[in-house]
Amino acid sequence: MQSQILNFVRISLFTLLQPALLNRMLLRKITHHSSKSVYSQYSTMPKKSKTSKSNPKPTLPETPSGPVTKSKDGGIAIAIHAKPGAKQNAITDVSDEAVGVAIAAPPTDGEANAELLRYLSKVLELKKSEISLDKGSKSREKIIKVTASVSQEDILEKLRREAAG
Repeated sequence: MQSQILNFVRISLFTLLQPALLNRMLLRKITHHSSKSVYSQYSTMPKKSKTSKSNPKPTLPETPSGPVTKSKDGGIAIAIHAKPGAKQNAITDVSDEAVGVAIAAPPTDGEANAELLRYLSKVLELKKSEISLDKGSKSREKIIKVTASVSQEDILEKLRREAAG
């Protein structure tokens, strides 16, 4: 009877401890195998990707940076920093960011925008229908769109000439 009790205790302990023992054995196998794979994975240097600097893509010639740029629809965009309420119309400066334009009209009811378009059409020697306000109707930072067939360089040259006086 004593042997039966001992066998029962052994079997009971084995069934109770079996999941823990199995888990421990599995963990040993997993860590043993994973440590091998980690070691073998980094035993050599990783390969560089194909997008290295040794083979750069050819770049297109950049358009001249500055206030006059090509727009997506094929026209020309001019960045303007408007200064309404001046005594007379004038181009104050031509920087890399924008063309500073003093406008002799108050900034109410679109009067300054209309005067800006009239003045720029005169300076650029374009028809009023070939120039329009694209963005910034209520802001000092404006984008003027030119639809005439003129080059960026011509527009920039005329603006600089007017700024010089």
